[in-house]
Amino acid sequence: MGILDRTTLMKVHAILAASILPVAIMFFVTGAFYTWGIKGGYDTTAHELQLEKPIQKDLNALVALSKKELKKQNISMPSGQAKIKTIGASYRLEWTGSDIDIILEPTSQPLIAKLTIKNTSWYRQFVQLHKAKGGTPFKVYAAAFATALLLLLISGFIMAWQTPKLRKLTLTSAFLGIAVFIAMVLSS
Repeated sequence: MGILDRTTLMKVHAILAASILPVAIMFFVTGAFYTWGIKGGYDTTAHELQLEKPIQKDLNALVALSKKELKKQNISMPSGQAKIKTIGASYRLEWTGSDIDIILEPTSQPLIAKLTIKNTSWYRQFVQLHKAKGGTPFKVYAAAFATALLLLLISGFIMAWQTPKLRKLTLTSAFLGIAVFIAMVLSS
């Protein structure tokens, strides 16, 4: 009994399909809805921070100030990466995660900064995970999902190819799939 024998492939195919079904549904639903602009919402609050000196365009200093304020308010840190976004002549810190996003920006008053805290809705949290805004454990899980999905497709292709009555249909479908993919990329 080899690794590519039909019985083994069917077992692997079934195990992979059953194991990744929950995360596959999440990725399919959020991806399809996101395509049409359905992204979920936030519960947003804004806070003015009194500063001892004006904030500067320094990622580490802005993250440290954000952490200090979030800790003071007993709010967990975003799980994603912080970055400075430049908008014309101004800038702001954007730090996103699966369940919270924050924006820290200067105001017209040098000793006051604005901290915006955006708590995600339950659906937006799934969208954020889809967009790789979660922590390392979910990123590893998503990479494992992608690998399992690829193996699921490969095992399905091999099983169909091994069936003489499906070989022509499999080959035709594969070429048609490649052609449609190329056409969609070129038309976008």
